Amino acid sequence: MAGVQFWFRGQKYLVIFGGIYLGIVLLLAIPFFQSHVVYLNAIKLPLFADFDTPEKYGLAPNRTLNFKLQTPDGETLGAWFILSEPYYRSLSAIPTEVSEHVIPALKERPVILFFHGNAATRAFSTRIRHYQAFSTRLGANVLAIDYRGFADSTGKPSESGLVRDARTAFDWLVAQGKRPQDILIVGNSLGTGVSGQLGAQLAAENINPRGIVLLSPFSSIHEVLETYHMFGFIPLMKPISIIPGAAQMVKRAVVHRFDTLKAVPNITSSVLIAHAENDWDIPDVHSDILFQAFLEPHLPPVNHPDNPFTTTQEEWDVVVKQQTLRNAKRGEILKSTPLQNFGRIDEFAQDGRKVILVKTLAGGHDYVGIQEGLVDIIGKNFALL
Repeated sequence: MAGVQFWFRGQKYLVIFGGIYLGIVLLLAIPFFQSHVVYLNAIKLPLFADFDTPEKYGLAPNRTLNFKLQTPDGETLGAWFILSEPYYRSLSAIPTEVSEHVIPALKERPVILFFHGNAATRAFSTRIRHYQAFSTRLGANVLAIDYRGFADSTGKPSESGLVRDARTAFDWLVAQGKRPQDILIVGNSLGTGVSGQLGAQLAAENINPRGIVLLSPFSSIHEVLETYHMFGFIPLMKPISIIPGAAQMVKRAVVHRFDTLKAVPNITSSVLIAHAENDWDIPDVHSDILFQAFLEPHLPPVNHPDNPFTTTQEEWDVVVKQQTLRNAKRGEILKSTPLQNFGRIDEFAQDGRKVILVKTLAGGHDYVGIQEGLVDIIGKNFALL
């Protein structure tokens, strides 16, 4: 009897959980809720952040300038400019006015333009650790912004809006006298979608930054829906796919696309992609797909038959020959280096630029970018060390 009661109770909880799950997924088809899920900008961590006092969050005294950027469409963005460690250390005393040191610091050292992921603010602890790694271990200045609708920035987030915010930050650095080739663009998670769009936009204008670094990227929001696992193990879209047309309805309703895969052919600067194999939020296969998209134009095509059951032996021989040539070319241009206890590096250089994929064994979704090994790889490949 107890076993029967347990069974019915379990069924009841399963039905309740299923209803909640179905409700959450269907809400993704509504733009208002979709926006909140994609950006999570209502989560402002740390709570009641004091952006005027970066020292509260671990940064050195008077090393960070808190200021505002104005976008072309009238929004105000909160921003931090962190002086590079070498420049800060070279000062005879702790500066009283950080603003007076922005241009001298930019003249002396390169700058990393950092675009964070969804939720939280520029004062969030994991982001502070990124600034510290970049400014200290790499000796670069760092500019970090909060997109519209995040933290103390005005407005509401949108794909075009975030890209406009990114371009505003880039243009501000140029206005301070920084050459584009001395600006390294680094995006994390959602910030990789922003960085990819910015990179394509700059390339269209023949503007070449030092490079673009994508930390824990996704190929597109569409593909995130396909591969995302709630709590690390519950597939988001697979259960709903049993309902005819439901998954397609949700995907058609996506208005915030951040299609980095589509932007790849238009990005001309050097690119480094980094992903941890233990990323539970965005599987590392997204980085494999992006890297392959960069590599694909440099490989000979393989004309696979439309219907393998009607393909002649002669046609199969052609396909095999094409595949052999493709594999040979891939082996010729692609270099793969295993790093014991860390991961591996795949890279190729074509058309005057490098494309690098770093797969780490650990780091999860948020911490891959602060691993010393990866920071050093970034520094060496973009001449920051």
